[in-house]
Amino acid sequence: MLRNAVLGFALLVLAAGLVLLVVQPAQAFGALAFGTLLTLGTVFERWRYKPTKTAGAARGSATGERFIDPETGALTEVYYDTATGERTYVKVEKLGSSKP
Repeated sequence: MLRNAVLGFALLVLAAGLVLLVVQPAQAFGALAFGTLLTLGTVFERWRYKPTKTAGAARGSATGERFIDPETGALTEVYYDTATGERTYVKVEKLGSSKP
């Protein structure tokens, strides 16, 4: 939802920059640069961040890195596969949940 709003705003700024390019070319650079950067950043953001997997799906060895996923609140561990260079994020447990 927020991603779509940011993308819509970025495209609006980019369109305003294109209109300025026709009307006042000297004033168009800022809007064109900001709109382009915001559009590209929003589109390629999904490529950069990978989804969290379950413990059974992890390949490779644990790196010792752990962090709390701000979206789910779960403790997440990082695994590294030396053959492919892929980093896998594995949900360890949900914080605040009690174990029996």
